[in-house]
Amino acid sequence: MTPPTLFLWAALALLALVLVYLYRLAMGPTVFDRLLGLSGFGTKTTLVLLLTGAVYERLDMFVDISLAYALLSFVGSLAAARYFERGGAQQ
Repeated sequence: MTPPTLFLWAALALLALVLVYLYRLAMGPTVFDRLLGLSGFGTKTTLVLLLTGAVYERLDMFVDISLAYALLSFVGSLAAARYFERGGAQQ
């Protein structure tokens, strides 16, 4: 497989996974299902950033950006889960 073809297949696979997480984010019956969808969406965005860095041959720069994004996504998910677990908002 040539690199553009491989990138296309990887992008389509990630798009399919993002759609699954968007469905969970929009239609989740509970707040925790929606938090799970948001966390998965953040993970797939991190993968898209790394894939973009590989395509543009600037992986060193995109690794730093994706690590920062993944850390912010993780901390945000933990903060929101803790907030809702303690009954911070009415469900």
